Amino acid sequence: MTEKEISPDCISPPVPEPAVESTPSEFPRSNSLERIIDLTDEMAHLNELVMMHLDKKGGFTTAEAYFAIVQPVLDLLEVEIGVRYHPGMTIKEMKLVIQDWIDAEIADLRKTR
Repeated sequence: MTEKEISPDCISPPVPEPAVESTPSEFPRSNSLERIIDLTDEMAHLNELVMMHLDKKGGFTTAEAYFAIVQPVLDLLEVEIGVRYHPGMTIKEMKLVIQDWIDAEIADLRKTR
């Protein structure tokens, strides 16, 4: 069937974009940790912390060993975000929360070397 042969009632109407719960500068309320890290552009910083943890543990040999080291770090970051989040928080404020937490964790790891 060519484009001209498709009847208008066979075409689905466009799906509206989901409603956004925040203004462009306000941090959206419900996001995955991955999305939060993306929005705040903190992946490289978080990776630095993860690599330090892996180095401290002597590396890893399997995916399970990797996740056993990394998952607790991500869990702690999620808790920190949950504790420090407040309605109306901007993405910049959330970025500072994450930066501060990562910097403190890195400082603690450097002390124990």
